[in-house]
Amino acid sequence: MTRLRCAILDDYFNIALDVADWPKLSDRIDVTVFSHPFTSEQAAASALADFEIVCAMRERTAFPKSLFDSLPKLKLLLTSGMRNASIDMEAAKAKGVAIGGTQYSRDPTAPLTMGLILELTRGIGRENARMHAGEPWQTFAGVEIEGLTLGIVGLGKLGSKMAGIAKAFGMNVIAWSPNLTPEKCKAAGVGYATKEELFAKADIVTIHVVLSERSRGLVGAADLARMKPTAFLVNTARGPIVDEQALLEALQQRKIAGAGLDVFSVEPLPVDHPFRKLDNLVLTPHLGYATEDGLRIHYGQMVEAIDAWTRGGELPRKLA
Repeated sequence: MTRLRCAILDDYFNIALDVADWPKLSDRIDVTVFSHPFTSEQAAASALADFEIVCAMRERTAFPKSLFDSLPKLKLLLTSGMRNASIDMEAAKAKGVAIGGTQYSRDPTAPLTMGLILELTRGIGRENARMHAGEPWQTFAGVEIEGLTLGIVGLGKLGSKMAGIAKAFGMNVIAWSPNLTPEKCKAAGVGYATKEELFAKADIVTIHVVLSERSRGLVGAADLARMKPTAFLVNTARGPIVDEQALLEALQQRKIAGAGLDVFSVEPLPVDHPFRKLDNLVLTPHLGYATEDGLRIHYGQMVEAIDAWTRGGELPRKLA
């Protein structure tokens, strides 16, 4: 059997080879790990030119038609998750590239969202840093979230999970999305609101919709302008769902109390990005799905898919 080359992309944690049974494929596959993001599409094309198999981590590296055109040897592209908005599926199909995904056993993003809410309202991380730095005792009085209203944009699987967590903390929950109905809200035990009502009433707004052309820029300047000056915005979905320039201006002018962001339009976030200079913004580097448990599942299922595909079988979780 001809040996194939497999590239594992964007393994920022250097964990991929440790959490899955890659030696199982050693008789057929030579694996190369890329731990840092490519600086451009041209850099990706150059680095991946000789690989037949690529394992991608969500949308960290985009695969538009132009990149597929630059990778004539590529035959199999695997992505973590069962959707990846950065892959041109039609281009993959035209080039005869098989696309497979991986599944989650559970989604850790909702707990991270609550962590960002607690950081914004209680300053745990900030006060921890102050304590270690030997700074004055007790300078920050927090905000109690019990009794506050959480506005959820998107009441799907993740949004519903977030609603349950928020209610356990004693919060009132309202929700909106373009296709959400009062009946679905009632079934989930949350209040229904129009988009305008949600941004005006909520003490904390959290985003849980899937990125698509329809949701790109869904939260804009007009929505932020409706928020209370004491309110917070949290985004653990995808960066482009929120108009980042509008959010930057709202935070700089302190029109809202603050925000917590785990996702950004450009990732990794540039070191000179103005977001990094704001004291009313909590930033995390897209940690929502990034747990050892989850990565073990993703990479394990990638090994399973490669094993099946190289033996002539069907991909267990085929996307295209």
